Amino acid sequence: MRRIWVLLALAVLSVSARADREAFSQPLPGLDDEAQRERFFKGRGLFRQAWVIAPSRDEAVDGLGPLYNRITCIACHPKNGRGQAPVDENAPMRTLLVRLSLPGQDAHGGPRPHPAYGDQLNELGIPGVRGEGRARIRWEERAVALAGGEVVSLRQPHLSFSELGYGPLGDVLTSARVGTPVFGLGLLEAVSARELQRMADEPKADGVRGRVNQVWSVERQRLEPGRFGLKANQPDLMQQIASALHGDLGITSPLYPRENCAPQQRDCQKALSGGQPEVDGMQLMELHFYLSQLAPPARRDRDQVGRGEALFASTGCVACHRPRLQAGTQVIEAYTDLLLHDMGDGLADGREDFLASGKEWRTPPLWGVGLIEQINPGAGYLHDGRARTLAEAVLWHGGEAQVARDRFVDMAQADREALLRFLQSL
Repeated sequence: MRRIWVLLALAVLSVSARADREAFSQPLPGLDDEAQRERFFKGRGLFRQAWVIAPSRDEAVDGLGPLYNRITCIACHPKNGRGQAPVDENAPMRTLLVRLSLPGQDAHGGPRPHPAYGDQLNELGIPGVRGEGRARIRWEERAVALAGGEVVSLRQPHLSFSELGYGPLGDVLTSARVGTPVFGLGLLEAVSARELQRMADEPKADGVRGRVNQVWSVERQRLEPGRFGLKANQPDLMQQIASALHGDLGITSPLYPRENCAPQQRDCQKALSGGQPEVDGMQLMELHFYLSQLAPPARRDRDQVGRGEALFASTGCVACHRPRLQAGTQVIEAYTDLLLHDMGDGLADGREDFLASGKEWRTPPLWGVGLIEQINPGAGYLHDGRARTLAEAVLWHGGEAQVARDRFVDMAQADREALLRFLQSL
């Protein structure tokens, strides 16, 4: 019993007590030093900064594009939370992007970029540079019957493209991704590579496996364990930030100093730059400090959801969504193992990413999931936002999670509701 209380006390040290619409925007407790607070707010300013086209009077914030999806980081992570999939094929992709690649691997074992479009569809271009095209999602509904007569409708996304600016896509692999929450990233970065491998090596029930992705570190020029990104395709938070700046906003940095122009995009290559690089090392560190210091929200109603928590464990969900992780000297309640798992055909995107197959995804952390609807209304769940409710998200699980998913389907309706109330407490 004493060990449980110690673990809970350690977990509480690293969370925010806020449960309102600013719950995802609070710093970790203990950010008391004036210099640290200044770094935090500088990083927050950069995260919310609207970047402009070069040249401009303010050289510190120019360099947008030449190709891009949004003009600010916060646009895809509203309130530091989740983006939202389009409601239909006529709605724009405001907080959803599409990854692209060709079959095969690049020189480092990662996805092979498309020669005309790179590794991400950028819908927008600065004046004189044509955007790459438009992506649209069409939803197909199907019903799933649960024990007790309850019926849930699931929606399957179908991608299409139009207004392509640089020729046909051809034999391209695609993956739609919504913006994910950005709090708690510093705590996840503190989970050691040894701990990741230990969790991967542990025997697990119900056919659950889990493995560590091995991805290319741009800074250190070597393969390292992956932990960030929906397929754990980034080794650390700094590279995750720099990659997003480069791919989503067209902002160069010390890690990605070249503009995001594919070889066939000549106008893109000729466009004016906002500096070499456009975000310098100090600004990148300030962004890193801000994102590493964002606290996850504390659990709520802990004493009222014990039955649902027990069902979450007995159903087998904790095999992947581990309630506690050792993160350096702290124990955190992230509800993830940060490992890759085969999630079955239903969630497969068919796009490999280093060791991750087209069916494998990193276990997403569940902390804060119960506040998503309040902070990001209509955002949905899973990698592409297809699930409109937590129940839908569970029902999309397959592959290594099939046994746990089937237990959820076969539960009495009151038990399912208790389990979902537990998730709402996270």
